[in-house]
Amino acid sequence: MDTLPIDIPTGSREHLTLLDLQRLVRSTLEGRFVAPLWISAEISELKVNRSGHCYLNLVEKGSGEGAPRAEARAVIWKSAYARLAESFSIATGDKLRAGISILCRVMVTYHEVYGFSLQILDVDPTFTIGEVERRRRETISRLQSDGIWDMNREVELSTPTLRIAILSSGTAAGYRDFIEELRRSPYRFRTTLFEALMQGDAAEQSIVTALEDIASREQEFDVVAIIRGGGSTSDLALFDSYRLASYVAQFPLPVFAGIGHDKDVSVVDMVAHSSCKTPTAVATLLVELADNQMATLDGYALQLRDTLKTHIATERLRIERGEGELLRAATVLLNDLRYGLNNTEEALTKELRQRFDREHRRLDSASELIDSYSPANILRLGFAVVRGQRGVVAGSNDTRVGDMIVVELTDGSIEAEVKRIDKL
Repeated sequence: MDTLPIDIPTGSREHLTLLDLQRLVRSTLEGRFVAPLWISAEISELKVNRSGHCYLNLVEKGSGEGAPRAEARAVIWKSAYARLAESFSIATGDKLRAGISILCRVMVTYHEVYGFSLQILDVDPTFTIGEVERRRRETISRLQSDGIWDMNREVELSTPTLRIAILSSGTAAGYRDFIEELRRSPYRFRTTLFEALMQGDAAEQSIVTALEDIASREQEFDVVAIIRGGGSTSDLALFDSYRLASYVAQFPLPVFAGIGHDKDVSVVDMVAHSSCKTPTAVATLLVELADNQMATLDGYALQLRDTLKTHIATERLRIERGEGELLRAATVLLNDLRYGLNNTEEALTKELRQRFDREHRRLDSASELIDSYSPANILRLGFAVVRGQRGVVAGSNDTRVGDMIVVELTDGSIEAEVKRIDKL
């Protein structure tokens, strides 16, 4: 846009005051920008004062959303603010606030004290809606190009899925509905709440921090449930951010998302392992999942029972066969032992009989020997027994001359008197 230079001669004696300069700038700007202009910018700050006027700070960020490339103050006077705010809210489901991009019709103004500013006359809500969608598409494209779009959906669910890390605001109605739905089920779910802000400028960092806390305790949980009730389109745009969606896509545990209402589908919903329309629907899905898992376990239990029955029947038959074989083997062994005992008994009996015969013969021989040494037999051999007054006379010292002795012979006895004793 070509403009003619302004050449104002000044010097040390002929100079302009600050007010003169400001008025010159004002007249120049307002002379050049006599008609309203449509501009796009992001609202970085917004404040409505007591009088009803709305004061904003508009910025245009550089690449990578770094330092602003341009910045300006703006105002919506009370006479227009209520109308613009209402029409914007109806069209977008959101309110004019910091952090959103707008297309607005402005008048360029300049004040000698307050400087350059823009007076907003109108706002086109369709631009904001389109900007949200543009950012959403950029996030999806980036996640896909990074190769992480399907990662969380490929994480395997543990069985049973009963240990749940919940990422939500502890005071949210959606959280209460979620817990109540789980409590009505027959299963003992173990839930742990990780509180996070679910809207506002600090929400993204709060949710990321909660996810990091859950990841540090990964072994304690089976699944993560991110739940948030309904909200405005711009509020829910938080869940279209690349940073948050990439955390969910790469999370080591399966993520179940229940964000917004039936019509809302965020990028986080798209990359999560499972997505439901509402927090209550997430709880219902978890209960149904537990039903299916328990049914599967019941099926395994029936299969195991049938397998055990078959195995027990097979083992019983094998044991019965073994008992029969053992009985037959025992019978054979007992017969063999009985036969062996009989043989042993016969051998012992024979041996004893032979031994008894030998002993009888030995005893008979001994008896005959003893009998041969009896006094009667000895006497028949010509020997005699001499008895004196003091008993049997075995030697010459057992009697004296003059003693009467009795000589016993085999057929009688002789009484005699000792006349002489001759010693050998």
